Amino acid sequence: MNKKKFLFHKNEFNGWETLNDTVMGGSSSAFCEVSNSGLLLKGNIVEKDGGFISCRSAIFKPSLNVNEYESFELNIDGKGRMFKFAVSCEDDFLGFTEFIPGGLRWIKSFPTKEIGTTNVQIPFISLNPSVRANKVRFPFKFKPSKLKRLQLLYSKFGDDGLLNNEFKPGSIKVLIKSISVI
Repeated sequence: MNKKKFLFHKNEFNGWETLNDTVMGGSSSAFCEVSNSGLLLKGNIVEKDGGFISCRSAIFKPSLNVNEYESFELNIDGKGRMFKFAVSCEDDFLGFTEFIPGGLRWIKSFPTKEIGTTNVQIPFISLNPSVRANKVRFPFKFKPSKLKRLQLLYSKFGDDGLLNNEFKPGSIKVLIKSISVI
């Protein structure tokens, strides 16, 4: 097994963009920007008609192969909020999952400390297939050799499709210091 490999670190989050609930009629407004300390996600989240904000990487071309690793590791100043980490992969179904509205994502929710940096490890085997915050029952298999995109979400829904009991609408400011594989 290899040591830690930084995928994104400090000011190396180039190409990340915002995706908010406005794509489905919501009115949350947040944006992400690269700073010397990492990727900053800040704005205002509105629960009505949506209830999510996110930052996502550019699409990896070619796909990113992290097959020799077992987990993602995030360092994040999340101020006590519950986040979701999402990964999209190329599939072996002739691109079938690309036609699923909202796309298939591999997700895992995680809490953060109220103060300071949270170091969270997300083993690949703990990622669950999801479409628009709903669990997928079809037996898709996570492909660490075919990563297409990474995403960090703050949402009123957890990774089980149920409500996120820790959700707080209003002002938000989060710093993602790094994303690695270990």
